[in-house]
Amino acid sequence: MKHILALDLGTTNVRAVLFDEAMRPVSTDEMEISVFYPKSGWVEQDPVEMITKQLQVAKRVVDKSGVAETSIAGIGVTNQRETTILWNRDTGRPIGNAIVWQDRRTATICEKVSKTGHAQLIYNSTGLILDPYFSASKINWLMRNTPGLEEEAKAGKIAFGTVDSWLIWNLTQGKVHYTDPTNASRTMLFNIKTLAWDDELLNIWDVPREILPTVKPSTGFFGETSLISSKNIPISGVMGDQQAAFFGQRCFQRGSTKCTYGTGCFTLINTGDEAKTTSSGLLTTIAFSDGISTEYALEASIFMGGSTVQWLRDGLGIIDRSEEIEELAEKVEDANGVVLVPAFTGLGAPHWDPHARGIIIGLTRDTNKNHIARSVLDAIAWQVNDVIDLMSETAEIEIDFIRVDGGAVENNLLMQIQADYLQRPVYRSAHKETTALGAAMVSSLGIKLHKNKQEIPVIASEPKIFKPKITQAMKESAQSTWYRAVKRSLSWAID
Repeated sequence: MKHILALDLGTTNVRAVLFDEAMRPVSTDEMEISVFYPKSGWVEQDPVEMITKQLQVAKRVVDKSGVAETSIAGIGVTNQRETTILWNRDTGRPIGNAIVWQDRRTATICEKVSKTGHAQLIYNSTGLILDPYFSASKINWLMRNTPGLEEEAKAGKIAFGTVDSWLIWNLTQGKVHYTDPTNASRTMLFNIKTLAWDDELLNIWDVPREILPTVKPSTGFFGETSLISSKNIPISGVMGDQQAAFFGQRCFQRGSTKCTYGTGCFTLINTGDEAKTTSSGLLTTIAFSDGISTEYALEASIFMGGSTVQWLRDGLGIIDRSEEIEELAEKVEDANGVVLVPAFTGLGAPHWDPHARGIIIGLTRDTNKNHIARSVLDAIAWQVNDVIDLMSETAEIEIDFIRVDGGAVENNLLMQIQADYLQRPVYRSAHKETTALGAAMVSSLGIKLHKNKQEIPVIASEPKIFKPKITQAMKESAQSTWYRAVKRSLSWAID
């Protein structure tokens, strides 16, 4: 039996999962990675730590699986998107820390570009809202703030990559500088209609073409590595983490919808071969591209999901483990009027306000930590609710239910709150690692283990379904309070 190794380099954790050819997980391992906040609104990670820990978990997964190394037929890569890394092509060393997708330092740069009148052109070409979230403004900032970097870049000495390119470069020991369309489409430099780097966009952001990776279909040959086992293993599939989860949830049909609850919350709805545009604050993104056909999705990106729970743990010390939030929140019937808006790094869809900041409002003398914990779960669910109706209306597709995955979906109370606020059933996948599963699936296509996505085996399992327990009127009453709180958080950080 052949096996596929999925490498999942996320924002909070790095994972490795070994799948057999029936797409059943055989072995898994993960490690937490560091996140740094050097200034207000800045979010960074160490690129060397990323690679070191990804290799460690990959080797451990292979070692403890007991399978023959010769049976590992391919590697699938999936990754946090938009995070920006520049490195020296000769030494392979990063020029500094990675600027993480959540980082807000480039808000002023984005505002200057907007004032030049380029926002609509950028959206028409990329499907993206002009925001610090994406890679282009991060590259621009690094070029402006690193002495001598622009000259080195134009001389071909510097490489840019989102996390997939950085990982592939290191796995192949500098032989390969590649990315795929799902990651390229999140840089704000890639035209999602022509499927190519766009000179007009490069000029707007003053990004030298010399630093860019080659874009290859998501399924195919991305080089090979000998760093994980004693034999060379081909890297045969690459996909950004949200598209990989979308693929792993088998959202192949137009209208199928999923939400991943990770560091942030990311909702996608399949729009088929149509790159549907909207003025409602949603993004248009490439869902899958195999070099023959391209599928698109509307996406809503919410910056603070599971990371809000981490803040409760690491910032406030209210809990010792993330799992404890459910126990605390269950001790109260509701948040007792407390509303948390977790705009710690601004707000994403549908507001796109990099100057929004987090607030807790509605505190009274009888507020306790249980109410704060409940307000965190409410905030995650309200943010997702805000975009689901918008997506259905924009795509002109009725969303009957949503598929969910990610670490936070293990919280039963959160999933029930989500169903209540959505007024729709929530289907929780029986498979926790759907992002890694999606990476394994595209890798299996890349090595022709399966002929097409319909032929990829389905692991028989029943999802857990959460159905609404409150009325629409009850939801609307609570929602009005949430909207009032969000309004107060907007534009807070503007001088």
